[in-house]
Amino acid sequence: MSTHPVFNRLEEAAKKRILIIDGAMGTMIQRYKLTEADYRGEKFANWNQDVKGNNDLLCITKPEVIKEIHEAYLEVGADIIGTNTFNATTISMADYGMEAEAFDINVAAAKIARQAADKWSEKNPDKPRFVAGAIGPTNRTASISPDVNNPGYRNVTFDELVEAYGEQTRGLIEGGVDTILIETIFDTLNAKAAGFAVVKTFKELETTRPIMISGTITDLSGRNLSGQTPEAFYYSMHHLKPFSMGLNCSFGAEQLRPALQEMSTISDSYVSAYPNAGLPNEMGEYDETPQEMAEKIESWAKDGLINMVGGCCGSTPDHIKAIVEAVKDYPPRQIPQTSTKMRLSGLEPFIHA
Repeated sequence: MSTHPVFNRLEEAAKKRILIIDGAMGTMIQRYKLTEADYRGEKFANWNQDVKGNNDLLCITKPEVIKEIHEAYLEVGADIIGTNTFNATTISMADYGMEAEAFDINVAAAKIARQAADKWSEKNPDKPRFVAGAIGPTNRTASISPDVNNPGYRNVTFDELVEAYGEQTRGLIEGGVDTILIETIFDTLNAKAAGFAVVKTFKELETTRPIMISGTITDLSGRNLSGQTPEAFYYSMHHLKPFSMGLNCSFGAEQLRPALQEMSTISDSYVSAYPNAGLPNEMGEYDETPQEMAEKIESWAKDGLINMVGGCCGSTPDHIKAIVEAVKDYPPRQIPQTSTKMRLSGLEPFIHA
């Protein structure tokens, strides 16, 4: 397989500046106060269960809303926008009885984002915009039993995850994404299934795309839900030779910094980070202002920790605009030279000296 042209374009952009990733999709969708009828549209008007909350479905039933959100982020300076496909796998769509719609949702989502990105690239050819095909973790975990009385039980298998992720990847590529983003990884085994599926799909379609990987820290111990430290997680996924690896969601920028520092020190890939806008309040809302968030992220740029940065839960175009201003005068992180050693990982890293 020949290298896809997007590799060179993305690499060139990443060497010039800190690239800006967009912000939250769900936060923006909530602003539209969409009804059950809006979610259903004409195609699913007679669906046999409620679908409100199935945000990925809006790529088919309310595409104008999704495109408007993408453009709002592009307008304030985002270089990379993620498709509205966080839950667009057969596994997650089962909550709405919509497993059969997953592929079409991915194709539609990628096309919407592609149109928006191309529009803004044409406006300013010196600042190309990129579409990341977002692959979420699903609502199941391959490493942990959902039944406290049966630790050996699993409600999903590795092969089932591979099948679901493979279908999603095919849809995203058909729709025209530039990269594949495996994000908000709380279970490394799920992520390994996603990575396996993505590479398998590349071979089947005789194509490639840069792979971006982003994990999430689930508590202040600095580990993901399946128990790995950032360094161990990095070694677990390094075989995919990702274009970028980093962290998202988790907590606000302040609490995420130690884990990001660890990732930045060891990674021979570009490092990305897009945290939540602080921690949610009692009502589940995010109170951190754009300026507060940007000030914390500026310290990351100042200390050379990041190559790509944006926002996750609670962030808006105003947050991304403030981040753009905060990091624009700082150079991107320099990728360190790493020595050749055997690096293994369990919950902790093991490096053979």
